[in-house]
Amino acid sequence: MSDKNQLHRDNILILDFGSQYTQLIARRIRDMGVFSEIKPYDCDPETIKALRPKGIILSGGPESVTETGSPRAPLIVFELGIPVLGICYGMQTMVEQQGGKVGTMSHREFGPATVNVLEEHDLFAGVSQEVIDVWMSHGDSVVTMPPDYYILASTKTCPIAAIAHRTKPWMGLQFHPEVSHTPEGEQLLQQFVKVICGCESMWVPERIIEESIQSVREKVGTDKVILALSGGVDSSVVAALLQKAIGAQLTCVFVDTGLLRLNEGDEVMRVMQAHLGVNIIRVNARDRYFAALKGVVDPEAKRKAIGGLFIEIFEEEAAKLMDAKWLAQGTIYPDVVESAKTVQGKAHVIKSHHNVGGLPADMTLKLIEPIRDLFKDEVRRLGVVLGLPYERVYCHPFPGPGLGVRVLGEVTPEAVATLQKADAIFMEELRLHGWYDKTAQAFAVYIPQKSVAVMGDARVYADVIALRAVESIDYMTAQWARLPYDLLDKVSSRIVNEVKNISRVTYDISSKPPATIEWE
Repeated sequence: MSDKNQLHRDNILILDFGSQYTQLIARRIRDMGVFSEIKPYDCDPETIKALRPKGIILSGGPESVTETGSPRAPLIVFELGIPVLGICYGMQTMVEQQGGKVGTMSHREFGPATVNVLEEHDLFAGVSQEVIDVWMSHGDSVVTMPPDYYILASTKTCPIAAIAHRTKPWMGLQFHPEVSHTPEGEQLLQQFVKVICGCESMWVPERIIEESIQSVREKVGTDKVILALSGGVDSSVVAALLQKAIGAQLTCVFVDTGLLRLNEGDEVMRVMQAHLGVNIIRVNARDRYFAALKGVVDPEAKRKAIGGLFIEIFEEEAAKLMDAKWLAQGTIYPDVVESAKTVQGKAHVIKSHHNVGGLPADMTLKLIEPIRDLFKDEVRRLGVVLGLPYERVYCHPFPGPGLGVRVLGEVTPEAVATLQKADAIFMEELRLHGWYDKTAQAFAVYIPQKSVAVMGDARVYADVIALRAVESIDYMTAQWARLPYDLLDKVSSRIVNEVKNISRVTYDISSKPPATIEWE
């Protein structure tokens, strides 16, 4: 962005100690219209100073501060004179670093708890009452307070559940305000961000789009840009944003793998080309994909074959656009955070993502990633403002390898065609019954397992379709959706009657964990 300090003038820095909730903290703050950025706990002090945060949050983490060599916050955190909020592990390391003591509890707290607010403080000024429900997740607790700190709140089993410094804007919470299980948590974070840190709401879609467009124009100039358009939310929003910024300088390459949802290739062309005027080259690669997948049954082998062929085809098309200087990608903020390595060898890459780790080694194009600062929900909001249809922007997540990982076993044209029809029926009925937007993700799975059925007067052996629908906030955990019986009955009846070679329909009631959302 052209003037990152302008759009991010009011920002909160989150130092990550490895909590599964760290990204959720950032999302909660951004929902307030305030930019927040995640850095590893051992971030270089000069980098922290250069970011000029108005406040710092120390996240939770899986380790124990009582262990030798456990993570600590950089000293610069307490030298900048700005507000600091420690959450769970973040509070514990604050206590240890300020001269207090943390010990291992005889009674661990994992789950709901009731906190009694003991003292007045700006952090708790917005809560509705003196007793609030919270979510605890810790095995250690503060046993000795640091000098000049006092207790703000406690529980029956955790006498020191919240603390604050008497003269400096430093405070800590033993519980997690960022999770939905802490109903007053959003208000607590808002008090810290808006009242204690004094941040204004500048991180809004219209301003993000305006400054992104300006930044793209300054960076690209009159150069040509190419983009691999998958039809998914991220690449579609990038295409719409670049179309507004540079118009005819953009060329999108849409590789139609034959593994998309029913009629989705035509829908992508209708929305992006006819509606938004984006210049798109559509490559019909259906036959090449089915040839590459012939005889392949291992899920990881399928993923590699699909991803490798995509890069091959995209490079072929890019070579034809000799005057292109830039490659645009739909990298989003979780891709960046999850693919980053922390120093000291303490953590490894959690996820290898094609947007940040899958580029060919000899790629000569310069890279531009207009939405790499955004979470998925922010990308969706931008998409609507940019004119993309709501139903496209808020469609359920779809795996990069497409239906290749929703067809169990070998991926054949017949299996994909069967799955496309069954999945389309499921989606249609979910929308008609008002359940599509209530579920985070729903889809059908093709199982090449013969089972007996009676159709008319004949016994037949045919394959199985499994239905999957989950409710989730962050996709890290998910509960199976309690779809109404009449809805499931309607979907099952339609699939068996309208889709050939299907003998029965099952519904997956596994939650994550232990199951994953996708089957492969």
